[in-house]
Amino acid sequence: MNLPRLPEPLALLPYVGKWCLIAGLVAALSGSASAFFLFALDQATRYREAHAWLIWLLPLAGFAVGWVYLKLGRSVEAGNNLLIDEIHDPKRVVPLRLAPLVLAGTVVSHLFGASVGREGTAVQMGGALADQLTHVFGLRHEDRRILLMAGISAGFASVFGTPLAGAIFGLEVLAIGRLRYDAIFPCMVAAIAADQVGMAWGVRHTHYALQAAPPLTLLNVAAVLAAGALFGLAGMAFARSTHAASAFMKRRIAYAPLRPLLGGCVIALAVWLLGTRYIGLGIPVIVEAFARPLAPWDWAGKFVFTVASLGSGFKGGEVTPLFYLGATLGNALAPLLHLPFALLAGLGFVAVFAGAANTPLASTIMAIELFGPQIGPFAALACVVAYLFSGHSGIYHAQRVGPGKHHRQRPPPPGPPPGAG
Repeated sequence: MNLPRLPEPLALLPYVGKWCLIAGLVAALSGSASAFFLFALDQATRYREAHAWLIWLLPLAGFAVGWVYLKLGRSVEAGNNLLIDEIHDPKRVVPLRLAPLVLAGTVVSHLFGASVGREGTAVQMGGALADQLTHVFGLRHEDRRILLMAGISAGFASVFGTPLAGAIFGLEVLAIGRLRYDAIFPCMVAAIAADQVGMAWGVRHTHYALQAAPPLTLLNVAAVLAAGALFGLAGMAFARSTHAASAFMKRRIAYAPLRPLLGGCVIALAVWLLGTRYIGLGIPVIVEAFARPLAPWDWAGKFVFTVASLGSGFKGGEVTPLFYLGATLGNALAPLLHLPFALLAGLGFVAVFAGAANTPLASTIMAIELFGPQIGPFAALACVVAYLFSGHSGIYHAQRVGPGKHHRQRPPPPGPPPGAG
């Protein structure tokens, strides 16, 4: 006897209940881990700023981080790319040790003065902690893919305070030109709840002052399109340079701990010559970029310091340095394009990231969450143009290539760029 089928809305209730529970647990784990990380990062930054001599210990700190990863972290060294690979081709649960290793490695890198970010750490912790629920709930491969995506969304949302952008980032980052809608509900729940968990722990995110946007005139739109193209080229150059620096170091130095040791020596000497403006997260400089004219070479300084840090093996993310690079580049372009400093700084903040990560939708939503709805039309144009002009390069070499970025463009054959291994 065939039982009558339930109406589709009722049939969805078990699915909704299941993913509310799982995504809620992911949010609690990831939001708490991000809160602890942000507090530790803040303390490390304050201590380094009060004790400038710590920069001379950066080579030894780099050697220590490299040695620990060599002995304990070979299976998780790929970081974000490991999570993306596991979503595309599930094989085994991500080892839990990824979370404490990347947490400690990033805090040490910041304590002693490397120019690295924080997104990679939060995303890796979120993904690793989420994946531990695979065995708890006996999830199949397809559900495990969604679980990892929710962990990525939760980590991104809780570290930047941008829940909607975090949710879309987890769906968009996997493949260029494709968006995974099958995970949209778990990613939304995990991202929004993880942000709330972080705030419940006392996390407060940086406020960026952006006044009313200029009118959407033809001249202003043309200026934003030109800026978007430059932001995309900057994102492409950053991604390619980071991969090339990593490949060069791996070819020249076989013993992994020596790479950050040598890189730390170069960075310490550069800080002695140029000062501390281009190390750490650089949040104060980003805030400055919204308020007044800066030196037109600030973006290039951050570019070189970050490529040297990440390319030589220091741990951390790429995204906050990309925010710095974009905001200062936008600040430098503002007088040339006759647009307000705050507007161009905000557009550069998100658009360079959109180009480097191939995530124009998440970046546009991030702009609205951070700077307000008035920037929305300009941010959408800048992020999409940056996405187009960055080509198929990207900071995540495990990112798959779907359709071309436009119908006349064929995507390159799959495979990581040089040095991705």
